[in-house]
Parts: sequence; C-alpha cells; structure tokens
Amino acid sequence: MVIVIKMKNIFKFAVAALLAAAAISCNPQTYKQINYLQDIQNDTIMSMKVNSGIVIQPQDQLMIIVSSRTPALAAEFNLSAVNYMAGSEVLGGGSGYQRTVGYVVDNNGDINFPVLGTLHAAGKTRWELQEMIRDEIVDNGYIKDPVISVEFMNFKISVLGEVTAPGTYSIAGDKITIFQALALARDLTIYGKRDAVEVIREKGGKRQVYVLDLRDSDIFSSPGYYLQQNDVVYVTPNAVRAGQSTINENYFKSAGFWMALGNIGVTVTNLIITLVRFGRQK
Repeated sequence: MVIVIKMKNIFKFAVAALLAAAAISCNPQTYKQINYLQDIQNDTIMSMKVNSGIVIQPQDQLMIIVSSRTPALAAEFNLSAVNYMAGSEVLGGGSGYQRTVGYVVDNNGDINFPVLGTLHAAGKTRWELQEMIRDEIVDNGYIKDPVISVEFMNFKISVLGEVTAPGTYSIAGDKITIFQALALARDLTIYGKRDAVEVIREKGGKRQVYVLDLRDSDIFSSPGYYLQQNDVVYVTPNAVRAGQSTINENYFKSAGFWMALGNIGVTVTNLIITLVRFGRQK
C-alpha cells in the first residue's frame, strides 16, 4: 500500500513537471527569443537600403563573354574553352568535360583582357565593368554592336554555428541577403541566438564584424544585411547549448561512465528492495 501511494506521488510530481515545462514553452518571453522581425506590424511599408551589387575584388574570378551579330569579330575577345581529360587539359575539341575559363583579378585589381590589354576591374560592379568593356570596344572601332556579359564565378559564402546545415555555398548572381543565406543552411537550430548572428567580412586587408539581430527590423539597414563574396555567417549558440558543450561526448564511451552508471543502478535496486520490505512489514 505504501509503495502504491509513493508511486502515485511520483506520478503526480512527473505530471506537474511536464505541465511546468509546457507553461514555460508557452511563455510569451520564449517566443520573444525566437520570432524574427517582431517589431513589424501588418501591412508595414519600410524603406530598403539600395543594393547596387557586390563590387569586384582582387582574387575574384570573372566570366566575361562578348557577343555580336558578327560572331567572327567577337571571337577574338573571348577566351577559348578548356577540355579536361584524365588530369590533363587541352584547348579546343577532344573528349572529357569542358569548362569556361575565367579572368582572375590580380592583387592590383586588374585583368588581362584580349585585344584591349590590362583593364582595372576592382571596385566596379559587374555592370560597370560591362559598360567599360563595351565602350573600349566601340570607341576603338572593333565592333559596333557588342553585347558584354560579366558574371562572378567564385561568389561563395560560409554559414557556420547553430544552423541545421552548416557549410560553404556557391551563389548564383551577385545578390543574397542574410535571410536567404540562413535559408540555404536550413535555418537556425533552436539553440541559435537570434540576436547575435555575426557577419564576418574581409575587405581591403581588414576584417569587419557585423552583429545582426534577426528579431529587429533595423537589420534591413545594416551593412551586413546584403552579403558579399567570401562572407562568413556565424550563428552564436545560446546558454543552453553552451552548457551542453561542457560535457565531453567521449566521456559516455569511457569505462568510468559505465562504472558510475552501474553504481547508480545498484543504488536504485537496493532502494526498491528496501521499500518492498518496508511495505511488507507494514
């Protein structure tokens, strides 16, 4: 009888604990730590920072294609494609796979362009570079109707920390926001701090860190809202995750852990035996 009463008390305690946990999870304060853009009301119209596109930097790799109504005239301004075969590479035809060769911006910010020679690309957007190449070709009388296409070949960002799928991602085009980057990484985990997302950017030999609060609409005006090539996004872990990190996972594989677990099992067994004997005596 005593054991039954004790079991009922334990059950009541467990139910109370579960209800308390549910109450905490439903607490509005909990949502304030998780929800994005909490200060935006329905039908809110906000001004956005104009994104003029990322600028070209040293070590960038660019794909530049010149087209014309007269393909023979445009051909001399385009690099030949390269075929790769079993560790070697050859120009023109052949088996294997083909890859378009790009222009690598040197440390001075220049590219060596066919016919036109050295062109300074760093500090320009791809549209500005397109316009500059077009003007050079037309002004020098090479082609009357050139169409220039400039694309980034190595626009990548890295997303690390408390996200579902951390990694390095290649970006098509030249525009991506912090929210789009987090979507690529399949959003933050429940352990990620929404108010401490860092964007680490290297530019001109200097490193700049922007700390973003995903819960606040001021994020739209931050220089870190639109990402640039080679940016690193780091989601800081919250206190719960930090506490978990103090436990060494290897400990669970150690002999000491299993010895301690065995001792606990023996203690619990002895306690149950004692309670049973005590109940019989009553």
